[in-house]
Amino acid sequence: MLAFVKRLWNAAPVATLLLAAALVACAYFGTRAVVFSLYWHDPAHREQEIAAWMTPGYIAHSWRVPREVVLGALGAPVPPPDGPMNLEDLAAYRGMSVEALIAEAEAAIAAFRADHPEGAPQ
Repeated sequence: MLAFVKRLWNAAPVATLLLAAALVACAYFGTRAVVFSLYWHDPAHREQEIAAWMTPGYIAHSWRVPREVVLGALGAPVPPPDGPMNLEDLAAYRGMSVEALIAEAEAAIAAFRADHPEGAPQ
């Protein structure tokens, strides 16, 4: 194996570096995709009770509604000023209670599901 890599390096060092970078990227993104898939395949992560630690994107994914529905209902700034904001941060940003924000998210999800009984468009 080492002799093969040395032969590749001697023949084309730039192409060898590009190949190595591509293999590392494939391993990283492939692993990430598998972990993501396994996490969301677990039924315990679907339709979780909305809590203060969740981000609007997490809520949207858990409840299988478009992210824009949750972001719009919560009045979340796009893009967020200091990176992803959970509901606790968003409630402080908007000057309201977390419970009221959760109620807004639940109402938006219920309204979307009433309008789209077949589920979110893919």
